[in-house]
Amino acid sequence: MHEILITNDDGFEARGLLELASALRDIAHITIVAPSSQKSACSHSLTLTRPLRFIAIGDDFYKLDDATPSDCVYLALQALYSRKPDLVISGINHGANIAEDITYSGTCGGAMEGVLQGIPSIAISQYYSADSLGNYGFSLACKLARNLVKKIFATGFPLPPKQFLNLNVPAVSASQFLGLKCARLGEKFYGHDATLNRNPRGEEYYWLGNAVFEFDSEKNAGSDIDLLMKGYATLSPVQLNLTANDQLKGLEEWIMK
Repeated sequence: MHEILITNDDGFEARGLLELASALRDIAHITIVAPSSQKSACSHSLTLTRPLRFIAIGDDFYKLDDATPSDCVYLALQALYSRKPDLVISGINHGANIAEDITYSGTCGGAMEGVLQGIPSIAISQYYSADSLGNYGFSLACKLARNLVKKIFATGFPLPPKQFLNLNVPAVSASQFLGLKCARLGEKFYGHDATLNRNPRGEEYYWLGNAVFEFDSEKNAGSDIDLLMKGYATLSPVQLNLTANDQLKGLEEWIMK
């Protein structure tokens, strides 16, 4: 039977994680290793300054104490497997991971660690707006994930080493869903909003994360942002090598001036 390792960045109790595992258990053996707490925006970080501990939740289900998704994949491969699993899936994230979001994303970080270790990997994220998660849940995302996994097992992973699939699912009902499209990553506007408060002792602290979702519609035509907002799910190939290859020649010319 095929082996799938599942992690996430929303924590071991997250609904998206649990529903994904349930949707895949009849087509593969599932092992879950997930962070013990919320780790959104931790990117591809590893914990190098303190020890980590597995805590068993159930059969082949563990939380990793105060760990990142990358920790979960890294240590699962070391401690739980005698051979590599067939697939690593990170998600289903509560919120989209589109455009440059993937550089922040702990969900994508889990998939990055998978492909670094030579394992085909998928990051899966469910976009939501207002109360759409309550209204629509994760059933569409689970269906798309299941179809994608079955296709991978039947025909092979479609990307070369050190590249992963990034799937984003729109906040729509099944009847409103327009289909799955392959798409490039778009470009968003990113600010630096932080809320200043004071604790009971009068000491200042800041709370990050109140980001505004803004983008240029014309510039993003056909991108993951554009298609997701229209009601399509998007599938994007993402590579870990971030070299801006088309800039190398110009950089060489500049440095020689």
